[in-house]
Formats: sequence, structure tokens, C-alpha cells
Amino acid sequence: MGILEEVIGAVVAVEGVKKLDPNASILTEGIAAVAGYKGVEAVTEHLEEKEADKDNGSPDQPA
Repeated sequence: MGILEEVIGAVVAVEGVKKLDPNASILTEGIAAVAGYKGVEAVTEHLEEKEADKDNGSPDQPA
């Protein structure tokens, strides 16, 4: 996981907030940036875990 993906997530989240509320405060934009950054991190970790489970032969659902 690279820093570039996380930064892109933050930028996209801030742009989304600006589209929803053109007069958004700097605090709102900052919160959106943190949420976008952490969101990309969480999704990437989840996908890596699923890939590792798949490689280990673990079923997605218990029998």
C-alpha cells in the first residue's frame, strides 16, 4: 500500500465535500481528508486480508 493511494483518497473526499457544500469550512474539509485517507487504508487492508485468505485456501464462509 503506497502513500499515493491514500493521498488520492483524501483529495477525492475533499472534492466530494466541496461538491456537496461549496461553502464548507476548512474544518469540514480537513475531516473529509482524514476520512478519505483512513478509508482507503481500511479498504486496502481488507482486500489484502481477503487475498491472503484466498491464497491460504480458507473458505470465505464457514460450512
